[in-house]
Amino acid sequence: QVQPVESGGGLVQAGGSLRLSCVASGRTFSSYNMGWFRQAPGKEREFVAAITSSGGSTYADSVKGRFTISRDNVKNTVYLQMNSLKPEDTAVYYCVASGSWGQGTQVTVSS
Repeated sequence: QVQPVESGGGLVQAGGSLRLSCVASGRTFSSYNMGWFRQAPGKEREFVAAITSSGGSTYADSVKGRFTISRDNVKNTVYLQMNSLKPEDTAVYYCVASGSWGQGTQVTVSS
């Protein structure tokens, strides 16, 4: 079973950057579609970005132009580069791989 593990969260000032990483086990990582979701306090979990096995990507409108999703199939890792962060980006960020969810990593953006 695939078990994604996220890392890279933290506290950053508005306008700053963070890069999240998600390592997913499995010998067929390159065939996985991968995604990032986030959940802010008191809100429902929402889609952030996704990348297909062939490298195609999609983004939520709220992060287009600021966030970039990428993958390294040699390292079994998917990344989420987050630039120009805003306080409203504060949330727990979750990685999903082949239907399995990670435990999440906290991102806090101070104003």
